[in-house]
Amino acid sequence: MSFLDNLESNLKNMESREERGEQTGRDAKSRDTERARARASAAFAEELRKGPYAAELLKQATRIGHAMRTKVHLAWLGTTLRLEARESKLELRPTPQGVVAAFIENNAEVRSVPVDLAGNPESLARDWLASLPPVPAAAAEEDLE
Repeated sequence: MSFLDNLESNLKNMESREERGEQTGRDAKSRDTERARARASAAFAEELRKGPYAAELLKQATRIGHAMRTKVHLAWLGTTLRLEARESKLELRPTPQGVVAAFIENNAEVRSVPVDLAGNPESLARDWLASLPPVPAAAAEEDLE
């Protein structure tokens, strides 16, 4: 290997190390930011998971969904509570400022509103389920048979 080939190889190695170092620094900064956000919202996440609001919301959403002949599915995704019905989702997300309800249709967030965990969850359930698209006629006929 000639001197110039060796020099070029060394320069390429140094550049790739610098790029990896910059990427590692960005990754560490984003992890630290996410960790700080999780710590700041931990109290609201705990209240959402263990408080009476989530249980009552699930009860009301199931009751209202049953009256509409709509199955409401629920899932905990980390600290986020997700309710799904037809093609719509309602996500309750803890943030450092409180809990936010995100209305999602066709995998796009339509709007979000702050949630009062001491309030009445029935109004949130009604608001979300009222925004659902109507049942397709073919599916409604199958349900009646």
